[in-house]
Amino acid sequence: MTVHVTIRLAVPDDSAVLSAISRASKAQWGYSDELLDLWAEDLAVSGVFIARNYVLCAVVGDEIIGFAAVSRREAVCELEHLWVRPDWMRRHVGEQLMDRVTAHLRASGASELRIVSDPHAEGFYLALGARRIGEVESKPEGRRLPLLVLDLS
Repeated sequence: MTVHVTIRLAVPDDSAVLSAISRASKAQWGYSDELLDLWAEDLAVSGVFIARNYVLCAVVGDEIIGFAAVSRREAVCELEHLWVRPDWMRRHVGEQLMDRVTAHLRASGASELRIVSDPHAEGFYLALGARRIGEVESKPEGRRLPLLVLDLS
């Protein structure tokens, strides 16, 4: 079932809610508290990060139910975060966020979006048209994550 959300720009005061959503979403894949603690810094979304990057919130009523964040360094764009609260997953919230992100990037002249994906989310990105171009190191040592690219041209 598709739920239609309001999508708005995040503000620095959203940081605690966004950080909680990212951890809860990652936890729903069955990762241990020990691993979630190891990844806590990567899952955190600071007010400074929000102020410096393109961060969107998916909102229903007055509740943030998901968010996406993109960083850009010259021509290179990277999806830093895409998380949906577990109780809102599988309702096309992630697709709506990605549609808005890719439209924004295309309008700004970007040609591709790089995505370092959780292995559990790789299929989602592939279904959106991304392709796997390699792997990157992660934590703990020896863990590797899919590196994908989504062509925006």
